[in-house]
Formats: sequence, C-alpha cells, structure tokens
Amino acid sequence: MSSRILGIGSYLPPKVLTNADLERLVDTSDEWIRQRTGIVKRRILEQDSDPTIMGIEASKQALKDGGISAEQLDLLIYATNFPNMISPGSAPFLAQALDLGQIPFFDLKAGCSGFVYGLVVANGLIDAGVFERILLVGSEALSRVTDWKDRKTCVLFGDGAGAVIIERAPSGEGVLGVSLHADGKKAHLLRLEAGGIQIPVSHETIDAGRHFFKMEGKEVFKSAVTMMEFSSREALANAGIELADVDWIIPHQANIRIIRALAQRMKIPMDQIIVNIDRVANTSTASIPLALDEAYRDGRIKRGQILVLTAFGAGVTYGAVVMKF
Repeated sequence: MSSRILGIGSYLPPKVLTNADLERLVDTSDEWIRQRTGIVKRRILEQDSDPTIMGIEASKQALKDGGISAEQLDLLIYATNFPNMISPGSAPFLAQALDLGQIPFFDLKAGCSGFVYGLVVANGLIDAGVFERILLVGSEALSRVTDWKDRKTCVLFGDGAGAVIIERAPSGEGVLGVSLHADGKKAHLLRLEAGGIQIPVSHETIDAGRHFFKMEGKEVFKSAVTMMEFSSREALANAGIELADVDWIIPHQANIRIIRALAQRMKIPMDQIIVNIDRVANTSTASIPLALDEAYRDGRIKRGQILVLTAFGAGVTYGAVVMKF
C-alpha cells in the first residue's frame, strides 16, 4: 500500500432545504425526520445548474490544498451513481472543464461505497506504478432522482461533491489496509429501476415513477450496520492496526441511527465518529469526502492521524479503508 491524500476539497450548493420546507411538500414533520434520520437540512442543486459545477469546485479546492496544478494529474476517477448522461457519463465533462488534456478518465459506479471503492482502485493503480497522481471525485445531484411526493425517501437526500488528490506515499503512510465486498443478492434494496437497457424510458415508466430512487429502509438498516462493521474490522486487521489506535471513523452519512448502531457494535464513542448528516443529509458518493474535508478544515482531523473510512451502498457494495492521513 503506497498512496496518500495530498489535497482535499468539497462543494455544497448554496440552496438550503430545511425540514420545515419539507413539511410544506409532504405529510411529514421536523421532529419525525430528526428522530428517524438525524437530518435537519440539506443542500439542493438548482434545476438550471449544471451538476458538473460541484465537481469543478471541489476539485479546484483539492488542487489548491495539495499545492499542484491540473496539469500534474495522471488520471481522473469520477465516482457517482447518477451521471450527467448515461453515456458518456460525468467524467468527460469534468475533464473538459478542468482542461485535463489527454489524461484518462472514467466513471465509477458502486453505490454509496463509490468513494471508498475509488480510493482502493486509485491506491492499486499507484501501487502498481501505472499512475503517480490521481484526482478522485465523489459527486451526486440526488435531488434530480428524488420523488418529492414520497415522504419515505425525499427527506433523506442532498446534493454535493468532494474531491481528493491521491499520490504515492512512503511506506507506513497513507493507505494501510483495505476491505471491499459486495452482495448481488441484495440488489433490490436500493435501486432506480428504469432508464437503463433492461427497462428503457417509456411513457409508462415515467407515469409509474420508475425513474426515481427507491429504497427498502428496514433491510438497508440491518445490512448497512453489519456490513460496515465487518469491512472496518477486516481493513484494520489487514493494516495490522488495533481499533484502539484509530483516531477517527468516517462512515457514510446515510442515517444517524445507522451511525449510532455502528458505533455501539464497534464499541467506539460517538465523539470519535465524524458526523455531518444533520447539515447535508445523505449525499451518497460525496458523503465521506464532504465529512472528511469539513473535519480537516475545522481542525479535528490532523495529519498523521489514523482514519477508518467505511461505506455501504446500492449493489449492494460495502467496504472500508484504513489510512494514516
């Protein structure tokens, strides 16, 4: 393992949607949302805004934080579940906006675990000597695939982007241990059914609302907790690091009850877990880098600390990365 995070950045759209705002849209309440999810507000990308702007701004911050220029990048990995277009995706639009020239790029789709999967892929490519410096972006405009009439799901999601620059690191620094797993038998838990080649777009699919994101909440809760615990412990074992030596755990920000259950199962105090779901909601692939950037900039996370990043998402996928930041 031989890569580290050189620079980090994030972006949240300026528009704020509060629980009080949602009370006027659907039959819900601020109290119910807070108790069930921990969410107070979320950011929403304006309908006339290009979603690429989120990746652009997060990437610019990461480049500035890392003290490098876009010309020094070798690869772009764009983790997202809902790209700008089914084809060619999102990565080419960001590459064009950042003027990345002829370097390779690709979209990575692994549910809300996309950022963790991206870290592992980037680390492997650097470890193999294929690339020296990689831009990894996690970006989602989930408001564009949310059914704002469905009170079970519309309270959960927000928009945003996070980005990191990953480069080769000396032994003993950066990524120390990883764990990646998936279970295709649980593919039904989180899904957007129509719009692909299995169920193409039609008047019938649009009328039936099959282009909105759907979730089986109770099953997701049970699977998310156990899977993130398993992958976190496995990544720590692979790194040869004891849980007691971990400074911070940064879980995917899906639901505060999932995060609390994870803390309880791992016997970690909540004040050792980075949480920002109350302010940004579930931003999927952007979730972990948004939380990481916030805690880094406010001084909680410092260089040299041991971090565990863990996530669970559609597929279903799950995984964890242990790193010396």
